[in-house]
Amino acid sequence: MSKQSNIVFKILSILTWIIFVGLCIEAGGLLVNFFISIFKPEWIENLYQKLDLTALYNQSKGVFFTSYSFILSIALLKVILFYMIIKLTYKINLEKPFSAFVLKQISHISYYTFSIGILSYIGQQFNKNLMHKGFDTNYIHPFLPDSQAFILMSGIIYIIAVIFAKGIELQNENELTI
Repeated sequence: MSKQSNIVFKILSILTWIIFVGLCIEAGGLLVNFFISIFKPEWIENLYQKLDLTALYNQSKGVFFTSYSFILSIALLKVILFYMIIKLTYKINLEKPFSAFVLKQISHISYYTFSIGILSYIGQQFNKNLMHKGFDTNYIHPFLPDSQAFILMSGIIYIIAVIFAKGIELQNENELTI
């Protein structure tokens, strides 16, 4: 592997850490926001995300908890996804990248990405249904990512996992013939 590729890989690893820390802050902020909105709703305007769903809480506690469940689940899945990517960047051997560990990590990354897409889609449909019933869900939309993008990305990552599985098979055959 060339020196330039190694530098690019290190820069990508650093960017992954930065995104991971940002996602941890976002998930933590949303979690704090959730508890504050239940116990001290007057403090919400001073918080990080300012996700004010107190009107939703006053209308229906079940809708409030369901909406927040979607938001928090997606935020936590994003954190886990980037943690898996960090583990992959630290443990991958760039001289022999085709290993069972890499295949397992790429498969898990695909599953987590798919889960984010599905949860986001279900959350978006849930919010559309709530809008038809007269609930104000405009504040929730920015916290539900583009489900189609995540589902498509999970498919692409899964294809990469299949290619890695074939690469492992070919690498093992090559080692046996030498």
